[in-house]
Amino acid sequence: MKRLYRCSDNRILGGVCGGIGRYFGIDPTIIRLIVVLLSLGSFGTGILIYIIFCCIIPLDKV
Repeated sequence: MKRLYRCSDNRILGGVCGGIGRYFGIDPTIIRLIVVLLSLGSFGTGILIYIIFCCIIPLDKV
């Protein structure tokens, strides 16, 4: 069973985008761009969602 973890080796802030990119098999840079566009387009809601994901999603065990 595939699980979602924050990435410890491909992280810039919390590793959320790296973990989501690894889970879906796409480049984390694309996820990072989506998060930035979501944050700019929704008056900071994307940043709040990122912080919540950083608290909820566990860090991977490397």
